[in-house]
Amino acid sequence: MRHRIRVDVRSSCSLVGTVLKYLSLTLLVPTVVALSYRECPLPFLVALTVAVAVGTGLERLEPEPTLEHREAFLMVALTWLVVPLVGTIPYLVAGTGTIAHPVNAFFESMSGFTTTGATVMGEISVETHSRSIMLWRQLTQWLGGMGILVLMVAILSELSVGGTQLIREEAPGIQVEKLTPRIRQTARALWLIYAVFTLAAVVVYYGLNIVGMAPKMTFYNAVAHALTTLPTGGFSPEGRSVEAFEPIVQWAVMPFMVIAGTNFALYWYAWRGKPERLIGNAEYRSYVLSMGVVGGLLSLLLFLGVGLATVPEHVATIPGSLERSLRHGLFQTLAIVTTTGYASMDFNTWSESTQVILLFAMFLGGSAGSAAGSIKIIRWYIVGKSIRRELFTTIHPQAVRPVRMGGVGDVIDEEAIHSIFVFIVLFLALFVVSTVLLFLDAYRTPGLSLSALEAISATIATLGNVGPGVGVVGPMNSYEPFSSAAKLYMIFLMWIGRLEILSVLVILTPAYWRS
Repeated sequence: MRHRIRVDVRSSCSLVGTVLKYLSLTLLVPTVVALSYRECPLPFLVALTVAVAVGTGLERLEPEPTLEHREAFLMVALTWLVVPLVGTIPYLVAGTGTIAHPVNAFFESMSGFTTTGATVMGEISVETHSRSIMLWRQLTQWLGGMGILVLMVAILSELSVGGTQLIREEAPGIQVEKLTPRIRQTARALWLIYAVFTLAAVVVYYGLNIVGMAPKMTFYNAVAHALTTLPTGGFSPEGRSVEAFEPIVQWAVMPFMVIAGTNFALYWYAWRGKPERLIGNAEYRSYVLSMGVVGGLLSLLLFLGVGLATVPEHVATIPGSLERSLRHGLFQTLAIVTTTGYASMDFNTWSESTQVILLFAMFLGGSAGSAAGSIKIIRWYIVGKSIRRELFTTIHPQAVRPVRMGGVGDVIDEEAIHSIFVFIVLFLALFVVSTVLLFLDAYRTPGLSLSALEAISATIATLGNVGPGVGVVGPMNSYEPFSSAAKLYMIFLMWIGRLEILSVLVILTPAYWRS
C-alpha cells in the first residue's frame, strides 16, 4: 500500500523564502560599516543580492502558503539551514583567512547564527578580516540569539497564524509562554527586551572607556561585544577574547551574561510590576545557585593554586589573590553555563580536574526561554524532582505525588516530564556517538592529535552550542585543524543542538512524511 505524502513542502519553502528575503535587509548594517571604514562593501552586496533572489524564487513556489503542524517543523529546520548557508557568502567573497574555504565559511556562519561561538578563524583580528566582516560575524549571533523566526513573527503578519508553533520549535526550552493575547505581540515584547539589554550593554561597555577605565573598549568593541553577550554567542573581534581588556570589563560583562541566560519572559513580568515572578521563580533560583556553586568551587581551586596545571607569567599572580581567583572562576563559570563562550583567560592552563568541572558545567545550560544553549537548568530541575517522586512512591506505592515547580507551584504535566526524559536521553546518546566519531576521525586527519577529553569537549561544545572546549579547541585556539568531514558533522551538531534535536529528527522519520 502506497502512502500519500502529507507535508506541503512548497508552502514550507515559500515561507523560508519570505524569511530569507526580509532577513537580507540586515546585510545593510555591515555594508554601512564597510563604507564608513572605507572597506569594500561587495561581500555584503553580493550576499544581499543572492538572498533576495533565492528568497523571491522560493516564495514563488507557493504564492499563498499554508502553515500547519508538519509544515512548521520543516520550515523551522530549513530556515536554520538556509540562512547560515547564505551567511557564508560574505566570508567567501571577502576571501581572507581560513574562512575563505567553503566548509570553514559554513562552519563560521552556522556557529554564528546558532550562537555557538566555535570558530575556525586562524587569526582573529580586524586587521586580517576587516571591521565589517567581523561585525557581520557578531551580527549573525545577535540575530540568532532571540531567534530568527521570533523576529519574523514579530514583523510579518503572514506568520502570525502559525507563530506559536514556529516559536515553540525554535525557542530553547520546554514551552512557549504567551506574554500577551497575541503571539505577534509576545514576539515583539521579547525582541524589545532583548534590544534594550543589548543597548544597555553598549552603554556600560563604552561608558568604561569614556571614564578612562577601559581604554581598549572602543565604541566598535563595545557594540561588537554587546552583540555577542546578549545572544550568549561569544564571538569577539579580539583573538584573546575578553582577556584582551581590563579586569573591570570582565566584571562588567558578567551581569549581562547572567541576564542573557535568564528566561526573558521573567523580565517582562518584572517590568509589568511583578518582580516576584523573577525572584521567586524556582528555575531562576536553581540557575543562580548552580552558577554560584560551580563558580565558588573553581574560584577556590584557583585561589589555592591547585586549579592551575601550568602557571605562565601572565597568570602567576592568580593563586592567593581573592579578586583574580573570583574574577576568573566566576567569569568562566558564567561563560560556560550560559554558553556565552567568552574567556577571561586560557583555561587550557588549568588542571585537568578543573577542566572536568568546566565540562560538567557545559551540560547545565541556562534557563528555558533565554538565549542560552545546552540541556537547560529547568530540565535538570524537573529530573531531580521526578527522581525524588520516584523514590517516595517506591516506599509508598499507593501515594499520588505530582511533580511541581517549587514547593507548592504548578503541577508539571506527566507528558512534559516524559518529553524531558526523552530529550535528555537523545541528547546524551547523540553526545556519546558523536564523541566516538570525532575521536575516530582524528586518527585519519594529518596533524591532529585528539585526546578523549578534547573529543568530549568538542562534541558538547558544538551540540550544546557552548563554543570553546579544552585542548585543541580551547578558548584561544580554533576548530580549524579538524577535517572537512568532521567540521560538516559539527555543523550538523550545532544545527540540531540549536533546534533542540527533536525538531530536526522528526523530519527525518518516515512517519513524518506519510499519511
